Amino acid sequence: MKNLNRLILILGDQLDLQGSALKDFNAKNDEIIMIESINEAQYVWSHKAKIALFLSAMRHFAQALEERQYPLTYIKESTLPIVEVLRQQLIHKKISRLVCVLPGEWRLKVAITELAQDLSLELEMREDEHFFCSRQDFVNWTAGKKELRLEYFYRLMRKTHGILVDADGNPEGGQWNFDQDNRKPYPKKGPGIIDPPPTFEPDPLTRKVLAYVNKKYKDHPGNLDQFYWPVTRDQALKALNYFVKYRLQNFGTFQDAMWTDTPFGWHSLLSSALNLKLLNPREVIATVLIAWKKYGLDLSTVEGFIRQILGWREFVRGMYYLDMPQMSQANYYNHQRPLPKWYWSGKTSMACMNDTIKQTLEYGYAHHIQRLMVTGNFALLAEILPSEVSNWYLAIYVDAIEWVELPNTVGMALFANGGRFTSKPYIASGAYIKRMSNYCGSCKYKPEVRFGETACPITTLYWNFLIKHRAQFDANPRTRLMTANLKKISDPDQKAIKKHAQELLSQLDGL
Repeated sequence: MKNLNRLILILGDQLDLQGSALKDFNAKNDEIIMIESINEAQYVWSHKAKIALFLSAMRHFAQALEERQYPLTYIKESTLPIVEVLRQQLIHKKISRLVCVLPGEWRLKVAITELAQDLSLELEMREDEHFFCSRQDFVNWTAGKKELRLEYFYRLMRKTHGILVDADGNPEGGQWNFDQDNRKPYPKKGPGIIDPPPTFEPDPLTRKVLAYVNKKYKDHPGNLDQFYWPVTRDQALKALNYFVKYRLQNFGTFQDAMWTDTPFGWHSLLSSALNLKLLNPREVIATVLIAWKKYGLDLSTVEGFIRQILGWREFVRGMYYLDMPQMSQANYYNHQRPLPKWYWSGKTSMACMNDTIKQTLEYGYAHHIQRLMVTGNFALLAEILPSEVSNWYLAIYVDAIEWVELPNTVGMALFANGGRFTSKPYIASGAYIKRMSNYCGSCKYKPEVRFGETACPITTLYWNFLIKHRAQFDANPRTRLMTANLKKISDPDQKAIKKHAQELLSQLDGL
């Protein structure tokens, strides 16, 4: 056994040859370790596609390391948690120095830190340089602020990195945000022909992973019949280039639109590759900026996409590390109801929930409005325990890593942290679903009916929520108009809404 200087741990969402873990890697004295742990797929009941994506991407990355003749220990299919496998390897190899990049999940950060203390290791947990904004820079930005809002952070990021600003730091087009141009539904006749996203036929390595996942995790949700996700850097780059050439042009206009049997719309589907670090956000934004000029794209579309990458993605990552671990237990409204069983099957009479969840089970994917304003909106209105909702999102989506999933769920979808970084709860009645989709046309429920047998459960629970939290909504200028509409509803009807809502809440599994 050679005398090793350091062991370099690379986790499954850190698949970047240019990452900070490998910055000063010395093949003579250092060794890389990668660990597959069955525990990672089971601590939340993970979708088969998510498991397969991680395993295939990890194994392809291991091949890339071996092609460069980097010393690598790759542990497959361990029944032990990652940290316990790591402990065994450190002791066996008699290594006292461990290098890793900050994990994307708090529990792993804590576990690795505690392992180092337990073994008296020299631990170097490096900053994840994948992101534009370091943790410390984000902490510095929050200092002294009464409100933490995306818009101001986003403007700072634009100026700091010189993106969509002129020489004087003013925004391209004279305004920072073109959000009002990016919220259109599809035409009444439907979305028309949409250029489909590229698919990547599984190679022999991926096919082996798919067979293994189908056998080992046969009771897990979802299926692998539509597994075409990019699992290598080359594939991720092809997906990026295809998106900006064929799909970006209509992304902005229809990014909030929903339609049955239209799982991807004009969305990029790059989040999984970004979150595995197969793509770097800098190259994504650079490619989009080139396409803006090359294809004469609307500034509103380009700005809307860049805001998601440079703004929201960086912002929620900063909030995650700022507010953990208390973020994971946030429950502002003290909601306690269990997650309805049909979140795992899609077997519900609500057409919007049925379509969104069945699509999710088929692909491990739904776009941000389906997550926020369909499954998330219902979970908030139905008073579901936030941790159960968060665990569901973490389990069911291929791009869900806790640093991005938890703030989106707790802060955005559920308002469980009481408006720590959002100005209002994002709730809506069935009327919003009707306006942004065609779901309601095939549904047994009517979005305009507030109570009774044909009432849309989302509509009933929406008005019930407003009645219950009227004082809070009245006190907020951004939500006061919502409760003002209660004045148009008679007292007997409000009582009927509350009564019907209690009936729905007592039998959520039967909806």
